[in-house]
Amino acid sequence: MSRSSIPQNLIQASHEDNIFTNYMAGFGNDFETESLPGALPQGMNSPQKCQYGLYGEQLSGTAFTAPTAKNERTWCYRIRPSVKHSNRYSRIHLPYWKTAPHIEENIISLGQYRWDPAPHTSQVLTWLTGIRTMTTAGDVNTQTGMASHIYLVTTSMKDAYFYSADSELLVVPQEGRLRFATELGVIDLEPQEIAIIPRGLLYRVEVLERPARGFICENYGQKFDLPPRGPIGANCMANRRDFKTPIAAFEDRDAPSTVTIKWCGQFHETMIDHSPLDVVAWHGNYAPCKYDLRTYCPVGAVLFDHPDPSIFTVLTAPSSVKGTANIDFVLFRDRWNVSEKTFRPPWYHKNIMSELMGNIHGQYDAKPKGFIPGGMSLHNMMLPHGPDKNAFEAASNANLVPQKLEDTMSFMFETRFPQHLTRFAADEALLQNDYIDCWSDIEKKFDGTANPK
Repeated sequence: MSRSSIPQNLIQASHEDNIFTNYMAGFGNDFETESLPGALPQGMNSPQKCQYGLYGEQLSGTAFTAPTAKNERTWCYRIRPSVKHSNRYSRIHLPYWKTAPHIEENIISLGQYRWDPAPHTSQVLTWLTGIRTMTTAGDVNTQTGMASHIYLVTTSMKDAYFYSADSELLVVPQEGRLRFATELGVIDLEPQEIAIIPRGLLYRVEVLERPARGFICENYGQKFDLPPRGPIGANCMANRRDFKTPIAAFEDRDAPSTVTIKWCGQFHETMIDHSPLDVVAWHGNYAPCKYDLRTYCPVGAVLFDHPDPSIFTVLTAPSSVKGTANIDFVLFRDRWNVSEKTFRPPWYHKNIMSELMGNIHGQYDAKPKGFIPGGMSLHNMMLPHGPDKNAFEAASNANLVPQKLEDTMSFMFETRFPQHLTRFAADEALLQNDYIDCWSDIEKKFDGTANPK
């Protein structure tokens, strides 16, 4: 409805009044946005001639025949078709970015591991050269599994662009601010936010605030979705309205540029003479987005017992096995503990899933020491883990009044695949060699009596 036809007594929000002028709200929505008036065709996707001399092009994120509810595609109206952003390719080597299957000889991945944060550096590191793979799982060639990375970025990409044909990327900043200038718009990202960059989407990464450090989950399989809430119902956990997708933005700029493509674990480079970020208008449901983790509303036990960590799932990437994820992204943030007669921290357990955790800020309740912001831990599938002695004793003897966990935000990349350490994780990253010893002083308490002290 145009502004001139608004019924009397109704007030329409102006563009200036909208606090989200650079983003559109909703997860998986069918969006439409244009940078120039009339650039977006109406009532059809592929007119014989597009406005402004643009080219119409579809970016597909699923098979054409995917069920309607799962079918994802975006129609782009751009200055040049994507074939003009491609030329003859040459192989390049990014030695720290590894792809599954990647199993190093003489490295033992079986174990419980923990790392200190990667130290900041004065090296010139872009988004591509600053990524360090920690673990790989599955097989990129069969589009199953994942890889976990850390990133250290000190400089912006200049006349350089990238996309992955292998995977979507879930980016979790821990320090600093980054800008993702993508084909479909601009995402600015800071700690306690995450971004999802779809497979095949071309972008440039700029540093807005140094030092820039964080985590990446590279998803080879089905894309991330919101978990089904079941009996929880329509609200809480991650709500769809809190995901933000950028409005259209484009560059019309001629400059010698490189485009790097990740394909089946190999990196290829091609040279072009312009910016490929030239989408003037687009509509569809296959697009990047960001999410503020501070809007996540936890759900937990309000009477007794500690729930399974899956109750804290933000995003899930399904597998072919119903109910078993290729990847779950799980968030442990500020929340209330109120359970009665309960050991409140996570219990000791062995899990069919592999659990890789990262600390964004604060202290994690099951490991009060040693799990540092920027650090990571890995508990591979079917390996026991749980609280250290001090955490166990404190929780076993605590006065069980309502307690608010504050100043804490950690996450977990959980996958059904075993995670294999890279050479970097084993030899160069700051591995805490004594981590396994945190359980060594756990005491035998059994004395044959029914009510031990």
